[in-house]
Amino acid sequence: MAHFLVIYGTGEGQTAKVADAGTRSRRSTSRRYPADLDVPAYDAVIVGGSIHVGTHRDAVVGFARDHRDALAARPSAFFQVCLSSASDDAARRAEATGYIDAFVEQTGWQLDAVASFAGALRFSEYGFLKRLVMKQIAAEATGDTDTSRDYEYTDWAAVDPFAVEFARSVDDDRCPGAGHRLTPTPDSGRGPRERPTHDQNTQLATGTTADK
Repeated sequence: MAHFLVIYGTGEGQTAKVADAGTRSRRSTSRRYPADLDVPAYDAVIVGGSIHVGTHRDAVVGFARDHRDALAARPSAFFQVCLSSASDDAARRAEATGYIDAFVEQTGWQLDAVASFAGALRFSEYGFLKRLVMKQIAAEATGDTDTSRDYEYTDWAAVDPFAVEFARSVDDDRCPGAGHRLTPTPDSGRGPRERPTHDQNTQLATGTTADK
């Protein structure tokens, strides 16, 4: 039975929701990232991060860079949560791919599997200035600028298959291969989002899963 480490950085909670959705069926438990985390103790690793003002969060980049050798020594996957992935515009979708390329260049981590999932807009939780900035970003990315409501774009039907396929590749002693990309299409459903149970500061959290 393979043991997986799932670690993610989240600011507003969408990355945490994606991580939870992708590992729920494999008995996930989550907690704050401990300083003495022993990455080599796990058979495989999944790392998740969100895009903030055009870049990946420092905590996620730092983790991948600091543990690059351990990640390279075992099957590893990365997923990002990015508003650009919600766009139908080819240039915007390419922008999402560019964020992954920049992450690889920053960290030196050669990924076995990678996905980019569309994120969410939580206008109800933003302060005045952030609401203005995000409205401008949303106008270019999705066209959704009604700040009286929230938007969720994540294609949840694509999240679990990504995790399942990666888990199977580990169980079968194979990997999709460095550079393999699964970029799901954005979810067309745009309803109110669930309120996440976490604080609003960037977190680097971990979860462990046992895959049957």
